[in-house]
Amino acid sequence: MSARAQTVRLTPARHRVLAGFAKSHGLSEYAMLARVVDAGLTALDHRASEDIDTREMLAELASVSTRMVDVERMLDRALFTACAAYCYARHAALGARTSDEAVTAEINAAYDRQRRRAQEGRE
Repeated sequence: MSARAQTVRLTPARHRVLAGFAKSHGLSEYAMLARVVDAGLTALDHRASEDIDTREMLAELASVSTRMVDVERMLDRALFTACAAYCYARHAALGARTSDEAVTAEINAAYDRQRRRAQEGRE
């Protein structure tokens, strides 16, 4: 593969930076310029692939977020069911003759209490 010559115009400030890098690496300014061009092209190419990776990550994150909503709903339903089972079992064990409306009120109170406790744990 043959090299192709290009003319590069640098501002005085960029030329000083390039000369400083060349001196610190023990290279000629021309060799350092070739390294800078290679590094810059690699960085641009890598950034383009990062954009693709970022889109893929966002899509996966959206998918995980959707699944988390489903899991939260299922856990919420499991909590309500556990509260209902507890209240009905408690009333059966006590032998109390209670109306379904009263047990339902206790279930809702137990459920609300557990939800509040879970919220307090997050704060």
